[in-house]
Amino acid sequence: MASWLAVFSVLGIYLARMAELRTKRNTVSGQVRETRTLQMFVVAGTLMLIGGIGEHFWRQPAGNPVLFIAGWACAAGSFTLRRQAIAALGQFWSLHVEIREQHEFVRTGPFRWMRHPTYFSMILELLSAAFLLQAPGTLGLVSLLFVPALVERLCLEETALVEKFGDAYRRYQQTTPAVIPWKGPTA
Repeated sequence: MASWLAVFSVLGIYLARMAELRTKRNTVSGQVRETRTLQMFVVAGTLMLIGGIGEHFWRQPAGNPVLFIAGWACAAGSFTLRRQAIAALGQFWSLHVEIREQHEFVRTGPFRWMRHPTYFSMILELLSAAFLLQAPGTLGLVSLLFVPALVERLCLEETALVEKFGDAYRRYQQTTPAVIPWKGPTA
């Protein structure tokens, strides 16, 4: 029973995330600089789902309530953080690296703690599946795809933001962590 609860939990989280990706929002479009990293992120999430379920049934771990709760806590944190980031960006939110002509420099909401909260939410989501399914091997393998895609995406986005906002963004880079919120919020 615990195995199926873990599997259905991860399937539900994955389906909610895919539905969220397809949600239409009132955004201003701009020039999309690339699409490959988004595709890699979706592939990583899908591999975590499929591989994690496979690993779960292959290993047949005993139900672990601590890992189950940790998995759901990561999932809840992921969705909450992503929604706060989307709300803070408003019409400038995008799935792609996309800077608009009238783009505003946002430092409110979760952007006070980290420059890229959506990417931290993706890490939480992968951890969620790994905890719920007790699939550390799959998490390790998926990381081989996810981490390079994340590094590439961060480089592209940071370059675009420095081009748009110049010294103001460089100062923000010096005071605010990129992805992992390891220190307090910036003013």
